[in-house]
Amino acid sequence: MHRLALWLVALAVALLPVGAVAQGAVADPALRAKADALVAILDGRGAYDTYFAASFREKVPKAQFSVIAEKLKTTLGAPQKIESLTATSAWSADLVVGYARGTASVRLVIDPAAPHAATGLLITGTGARDDTLAKVEAEFRALPGASGFGLYALGSGRPEPILEYRADVAAPLGSAFKLWVLAELARQVASREQHWEDVVKVGAPSLPSGVLQTWPAGSPVTVQTLATMMISISDNTATDTLLTTLGRAKVDAMAETAGGSVPVMTTREMFVFKGEPALTKAWAAGSVDERRALLVDNAVKISTAKLDPTVFAGKPVAIDSVEWFSSPAAMAVVMNALRGADATTRAVLAVNAGVDPAVAKRFGYVGFKGGGEPGVIALNYLVQAKDGRWYAATGNWHRADDGVNEVRFAGLMGRALALLAAR
Repeated sequence: MHRLALWLVALAVALLPVGAVAQGAVADPALRAKADALVAILDGRGAYDTYFAASFREKVPKAQFSVIAEKLKTTLGAPQKIESLTATSAWSADLVVGYARGTASVRLVIDPAAPHAATGLLITGTGARDDTLAKVEAEFRALPGASGFGLYALGSGRPEPILEYRADVAAPLGSAFKLWVLAELARQVASREQHWEDVVKVGAPSLPSGVLQTWPAGSPVTVQTLATMMISISDNTATDTLLTTLGRAKVDAMAETAGGSVPVMTTREMFVFKGEPALTKAWAAGSVDERRALLVDNAVKISTAKLDPTVFAGKPVAIDSVEWFSSPAAMAVVMNALRGADATTRAVLAVNAGVDPAVAKRFGYVGFKGGGEPGVIALNYLVQAKDGRWYAATGNWHRADDGVNEVRFAGLMGRALALLAAR
């Protein structure tokens, strides 16, 4: 529900923008030296406080960076060397960092002024050496907890499986349920019940991710703006406003047709029900009709409750009940439906590719929506190969006893996409 943290949206760590690529750029010697020194930093041996500028350290404290670096080492082994450096300016470069079992794609920016501290670092993707779909499947099977994924060729009929693992098992989705909302919006636009330029007022604020929760109450926005924020930055307030505008019954019908769970909660409802044990218990024990009644009976409480931002501060919370559920195979059906929607729908889905740019460049189109919270991650891609063929890649991982390694999982999905691009 939150934005999958800084390192999940694009598959890793974040900070300042790299900027445009200068054709034929030549790296300053200081940039090459800084790149070489990054190996020790990623291995936990370097001097973090002197390597990074204060502006970076304020955004990404050492403890947070260390967690990300350890996730990379868990996935790829120890970092060993810089395998390649492609300058994008004298002071910025795209790097490939060699690890024992794979590579990480990294964008690095340094201060032109001595001592040339690093002001920007973005880990955009990971890859395994000599990769195969069989290796990807084996790593999915090895994930602790429960996971599932599917790769599908898309055409005029139902998605055709290329590779599946527990693809028919429903699992928690987190914010990936917003694909149902987008699919229903696309249907209503096609039937002229809604128009992309229609203006509505922003509804009750939810918790982040997103920005609309900070806007003045009732701010006017277009339906297309709501959809774009919902998909590209997983804006929860935009989602709730759009879901209410479309009508819960119609979103429920879309979700049910797509093989998803109903009733489809708003994000605000989810936060309230996860934050109050009595409601959590009632929801878990309730039938579909009883859950619908709970939402109606508690409507006033839901609309006026002060939301608790610490709901997800610890272990996974009610991920087996107060959630949205679907299987990888069912999510592939949703992605295929979105493929057949209008150009605006596909453009909204493509604002955030959600994968290593080096992988994204191998496709003609990449659409994406993920979701997650402690103990849950789900990633869903709609891609078109350069030869025109369409594919869906959908996957999930959850565990009730602990968090999941988002970098590891996103790396697996990125590898699956890279292998699809090579078909």
